[in-house]
Amino acid sequence: MRKSSLTITAYMLLLPALLLMAVFTFYPVLYGSYLGFTKYTAANLGSNTPPSWIGLENFRTVLSDELFRIGLINSLKYLIIVPILQLASLGVAVLVNRQIPGIAIFRAAYYIPVITSITLASVMWEWVFTRDGLLNWVLEVFRIIDPKSSFGWLLNPNTALWAIMLVTFWRGFGYYMVLYLGGLQSIPSELEEAALLDGASTWQRFWKITVPLMRPTILLCSLLSSLAAIRVLEEIIVFTNGGPLNSTYTVLMYVYQKSFGLDFDYGVASAAGLLLAIVGFILSYINFRVTREDAPTRGAKV
Repeated sequence: MRKSSLTITAYMLLLPALLLMAVFTFYPVLYGSYLGFTKYTAANLGSNTPPSWIGLENFRTVLSDELFRIGLINSLKYLIIVPILQLASLGVAVLVNRQIPGIAIFRAAYYIPVITSITLASVMWEWVFTRDGLLNWVLEVFRIIDPKSSFGWLLNPNTALWAIMLVTFWRGFGYYMVLYLGGLQSIPSELEEAALLDGASTWQRFWKITVPLMRPTILLCSLLSSLAAIRVLEEIIVFTNGGPLNSTYTVLMYVYQKSFGLDFDYGVASAAGLLLAIVGFILSYINFRVTREDAPTRGAKV
């Protein structure tokens, strides 16, 4: 079969997926970006009038809004969870990457939080974070806090965001562990065996063989978790709805409220979403720079 025929066949097979992406991904993104430069509210919907072009006015409104700045700061704070989550996931993936009886049970157990509904999980975690909950009880047992000074973690502006970060860590841990496990299992065993015969320690094999060969997986996981961190919404809505005192208010919460709250200002919401997308592009660039392959990934000397 000619190369041109293979190309046509390939695109024909891709066509259904491309059409779905065009309708449900590309068009909404492009139209949403256009709305960021227009005045488009519920009044336009009610009167069936098209959006009117206003240039950068929505962006000025967003950047001058104190709530947006609070949300941006909290979204950037949320990035603290990314390196902790990635290191923990990679570490556990290394531990469970062993062919021992019953290891599949442990792998499945780590993945259960990923498929657990956030609504169902919130019942458990709210019990953990209450004043008389499990977290305070553990801290009291180890004499880290005094029983008289215990408090509800989700009700305190100083701790609410960190408590929700813990839930995000619990939900995402198994997901990234599975991705890292797949990357580890793609590494040729001959490299590990050769390094072992050369007398390399476990730590040397990890840094000289595992990490270089895992760069693509590390990039993927760090990129996904960074973007997920700045777009966190489910946990915020379920646990605090942005409170207390806007301490858990994020950019995506701002977009959500501008779109579906009392404002119904789709232009401002789209502008805020575009600004968040710019932050996402910057984070993506940083991730690519940090994990760039500036050294050979195979045949590295131990």
